Amino acid sequence: MPGYPLLKSNDGRNYLFPFILMTSLFFLWGFAHGLLDVLNKHFQEILHVSRAESGLVQFSVYGGYFLAALPAGYFMNRFGYGKGIILGLLLYAGGAFLFYPAAASQSFVPFLAALLILAFGLAFLETAANPYVSVLGPNETAERRLNLSQSFNGLGWIFGPLTGGLIIFGMQSSGENSFSSIAWPYLGIGVVVLLVALLFFRTRLPEIKEEASPGSECSAYRDLLKHRHFILAVMAQFFYVAAQTGINSFFINYTTEIISGISNAQAAMILSLGGMGLFWAGRLSGSFMMRTYQPNKLLSVYAGICLMLMLLVIAGLGWVSVSALFITYFFMSIMFPTIFVLGLKNLGPMTKKASSFLVMAIVGGALCPMFMGYIADHSAMQWGFGVPMLCFAFVFYFGVKGYKTE
Repeated sequence: MPGYPLLKSNDGRNYLFPFILMTSLFFLWGFAHGLLDVLNKHFQEILHVSRAESGLVQFSVYGGYFLAALPAGYFMNRFGYGKGIILGLLLYAGGAFLFYPAAASQSFVPFLAALLILAFGLAFLETAANPYVSVLGPNETAERRLNLSQSFNGLGWIFGPLTGGLIIFGMQSSGENSFSSIAWPYLGIGVVVLLVALLFFRTRLPEIKEEASPGSECSAYRDLLKHRHFILAVMAQFFYVAAQTGINSFFINYTTEIISGISNAQAAMILSLGGMGLFWAGRLSGSFMMRTYQPNKLLSVYAGICLMLMLLVIAGLGWVSVSALFITYFFMSIMFPTIFVLGLKNLGPMTKKASSFLVMAIVGGALCPMFMGYIADHSAMQWGFGVPMLCFAFVFYFGVKGYKTE
């Protein structure tokens, strides 16, 4: 990869400013996902739902991704990346503002509905931003570029649970109504997202167009199915997101159950500064390590380490296991963007359609928390982490063999 500037096209155009704008989106949806991990535990306490039922929080969000991904891809094909991003930001803000009436209702379903709308917006943003960044410069540096943008996604993941822990758990402990404490961070992020949408509306982004795909839509989708590495990338993305979401969802549960005397707010702080801090560091360092190491090899090594760390988590060894759990964040940090770019290799005019399917694969995050919660409700929380361990095994296979293009 030496000799290929990260943000300059082969014809000399510089994409620095569009790259900065797009990278801001990664932070915004990382923040939204980080807040979810606090909601999961909070709803268990204020609504008295089981751990399996609290998994409906993630089911709503990742189910929203599944429902919106193909429409987002179609919209992007028809109207371009720029308009798709603005629509995604408006949906994101709309879902965030719906938390205010949901808090007033003090029931679970309105919160789930608000999260579903918010997720529609996130699906549009991810469908646009991931492939846009991957083609915003030379193909040879796509993995590094996307990992660099995704490092700001990791930064959002730090501030999400940190904000949730300080505001939601903090206001609750100071006597604030448990439901109104949920609404405040979402109202704040809704205002910020609207301001970002206005910035995108007033900025002319370079529209990067792939060549027109011959034949009908159906034939184009059939052509995608001929690419084995793409099919395996969709499966690897499904299992990776399932693993990450499951770990995020029950990190606070696991920490407070394994270590006596730890409060929810303290566990959220460990998740934010320990786990998500390492996640961010892994994303940032991964972008630079790929200058030396092939992305698929780094992916397989990191997945293998995550497998071993999950064994320590299942063992339930107190602080040793909790440390293994948040160290996992460093090694799973590069997985999403690396799988994404490896799956899009050599797809040419099918890139936008392929991106939709890779975003749809996020539905893995809808199922894993419910399954882990069910195991925890019927045995112990630590046994639920056998699910992400199996997911990492498939990611390991993809990094070793499944990524190869024909």
